[in-house]
Amino acid sequence: MARKKKIPLRVCIGCQEKKPKKELIRIVRTPEDSIEVDFKGKRSGRGTYICPKKECFQKALKGKRIEKNLQRSISPEVMAELEKALENKE
Repeated sequence: MARKKKIPLRVCIGCQEKKPKKELIRIVRTPEDSIEVDFKGKRSGRGTYICPKKECFQKALKGKRIEKNLQRSISPEVMAELEKALENKE
């Protein structure tokens, strides 16, 4: 009998739903203290996950959830860059 492979679940910071890790996009604060979008999910640093939907990004922005999860304030320029990267992923 074959064992079922465990699928890692993560919570989207926008809609607060648990989804498979591969369906979500990781936003990471690197050890160099920069904020980046990590599409592969392998970069080192503190990360948080979000759906590739504009609504989820807007909810995360409104509640300042990205800043809370990454434990750092984020400049508007970086937020605009994140939004553009997420839009390209959709």
